[in-house]
Amino acid sequence: MSQSAAPAPFTYPDVGATRGEFPPGYHHFRLRLRIGSGRAFFERAGEQIRAYGMQRGTGIFQHATTPTAEPGTELTVRLGLGPLGINAPCRVVYVLDEPDRRGFAYGTLPGHPEIGEELFAVEYDPTDDSVYGIVVAFSKPGVWYVRLGGPIVRLIQRWFAHRYIATLRPN
Repeated sequence: MSQSAAPAPFTYPDVGATRGEFPPGYHHFRLRLRIGSGRAFFERAGEQIRAYGMQRGTGIFQHATTPTAEPGTELTVRLGLGPLGINAPCRVVYVLDEPDRRGFAYGTLPGHPEIGEELFAVEYDPTDDSVYGIVVAFSKPGVWYVRLGGPIVRLIQRWFAHRYIATLRPN
């Protein structure tokens, strides 16, 4: 009889907190940008997010255990440049599949340089047909070099969030 290893625990206790009120003790980040309009565009963007399109589009996607994000999916992104890059393991915490919101959140696992959770989503506003890209996160340094990077790490996070959302815009 084979026994599979238990999944690695998340590196933070506030699993799922990107759904609502962010926990204290973390840096909080929210970005919501209008990216287009129309229900059809919203549907396509939602599918793209679930297939890791934001991570693929920014070039950080390495591997996932499922072709689309599902609760429990483990994925790895590569942060940094060339030989200075590191693999950062994550696990999907939940998937949004609501009439006007689609996306998923993942949380950090041991080996990730930060501690926290990030949500990647798209939102449809039926009042004016607008579609918004959303990236929200709470995080704190998990290793010394992220602590040392301080404000520069936060600037990189903001820059990446804009890049994530840009992957959803029509060409």
